[in-house]
Amino acid sequence: MTLAFRALPKRVRIVEVGPRDGLQNEKTVVPLEAKVALIEALAEAGLKDIESGSFVSPKWVPQMADTASVMARIRRRPGVAYGVLVPNMKGLEGALAAKADEIAVFGAASEAFSQKNINCSIAESLERFKPVARAALDAGIRVRGYISCVVGCPYEGEVAPAKVAEVAARLLEMGCYEVSLGDTTGVGTPGKVLAMLEATAKAVPVERLAIHVHDTWGQALANIYAALQFGVASVDSSVAGLGGCPYAKGAAGNVATEDVIYMLDGLGIACGADLEKVAAAGRAILAVLGRPPASRVAQALAARIASKQAA
Repeated sequence: MTLAFRALPKRVRIVEVGPRDGLQNEKTVVPLEAKVALIEALAEAGLKDIESGSFVSPKWVPQMADTASVMARIRRRPGVAYGVLVPNMKGLEGALAAKADEIAVFGAASEAFSQKNINCSIAESLERFKPVARAALDAGIRVRGYISCVVGCPYEGEVAPAKVAEVAARLLEMGCYEVSLGDTTGVGTPGKVLAMLEATAKAVPVERLAIHVHDTWGQALANIYAALQFGVASVDSSVAGLGGCPYAKGAAGNVATEDVIYMLDGLGIACGADLEKVAAAGRAILAVLGRPPASRVAQALAARIASKQAA
């Protein structure tokens, strides 16, 4: 394996997934007002791509049952894209009615995970997404693709990089402007992530790839740094490190947006987001959820604030 490293990007696009991926697993229903406030605070903090909900069956993801109301209530800021996740044509109808700026479809690189997550094979899922993507593009809405379990699967173990490349190529063919590669269980290491990226970049230009990592084994930032070295300039993250996966037992939350911004700042890479404001948005939603942040940067900022207040 020969890995080609590139110069670090000068700017990175952060796709904030907290309002959807971060909140979808919460057992206690988060009030509509809190969801709206979170999205507006994240936009105020300078984040330009915010995944704001999903049009999936409330039976499977009850937390997202009010996505239409959320989309109707948020005050949309110019230049901010408010996207939603959709599984099928019915979900697309909801997205169109809500005037979403873009949709995301979600597949997997693991057959077992695909069956557990969306009750069909990988091939069947891709066939299901084709008319959804076509209809969205015809309506002038951008389509983004997700691939789960790009490094490892809780049911199958290690996932072959060639399988990730195959699914990514299919998503690109159906019109996805970007394919987000998800280490759903957080088992990835920089070496494994780079091997996966090397294989996938042979099928999809690296400029069309994003990285979506979880921090189960504490490797999230290291994996993102490796992806940046490879040329990836689009990173998914979740405010305060919220999230997880209902079909991946033990998977920790997404990498925290605060931690990503702090690392990018230290590397001299622009992302357009205000760290202090993002952290404040995180503290506000965590107050609703009643727990501390998973983000180490958010913890450090909170301790600094407490120290100043005590002085």
